[in-house]
Amino acid sequence: MGQKVNPIAFRLAVNKDWRSKWYASGKDYTDKLHEDLAIRGYLKNKLVNAGLARVVIERAWNSVRVTLHTSRPGLIIGRQGKEIEVMTKDITGLCKGAQVKIDIIEIRKPELDAQLVAEQIAVQLERRISFRRAMKRALQTAMEFGAEGIRLRCAGRLGGADIARAEGYREGKVPLQTLRVPLDYGFAEARTLYGIIGVKCWVNKKEDDGTGGRPQNERGDRNNRGDRGGDRRGGDRGGDRRPQNRN
Repeated sequence: MGQKVNPIAFRLAVNKDWRSKWYASGKDYTDKLHEDLAIRGYLKNKLVNAGLARVVIERAWNSVRVTLHTSRPGLIIGRQGKEIEVMTKDITGLCKGAQVKIDIIEIRKPELDAQLVAEQIAVQLERRISFRRAMKRALQTAMEFGAEGIRLRCAGRLGGADIARAEGYREGKVPLQTLRVPLDYGFAEARTLYGIIGVKCWVNKKEDDGTGGRPQNERGDRNNRGDRGGDRRGGDRGGDRRPQNRN
């Protein structure tokens, strides 16, 4: 039986951060946890077409800061900020009167965000577009926008088949077990007439320095290995390995 782990939780201590940042104990923890679930459910239902990728919730003494990562900030803000005011009022009611502040962060390249890519494929499946065409188009688009690699997997009654199955495509490098790789993960569900189809997406984004996330002092120089024992062909690690005449 396969042992699965969420790629985001797997990298929390390395290059990922928590999406709920607060501390509580006892009954307060249970109440705040259910408040977070209610906030996320409310935002997911209200901002279905707004390209919402992530929701980060931070709590202080009596205040709640909600950060929305989206590719369409204009739809969330609304005309003259009316939508923000409505959402602030509704979230305040969910948080039992706590002071709420909503921040919006724009995603410059939604084609490289794993959650948005998975949701886009799910929308196409609901519109009865071929799952192969949708997945291959997402692969091509991500690679054109500079992704190091991308992997997609759809599972369910693909194409309306009677027996559920899973199919996946991959292009480029997607090392799932290498923690230093800047890997992004997203999951979405397509609610079709013949059942729910799950869509998973892994995107390997390039590092800014081009080293693939590995520190320079760890990579070293392949041409300079004197501090690791000298020349392996001889030298200070044993010299000439040819048999010597002991007579």
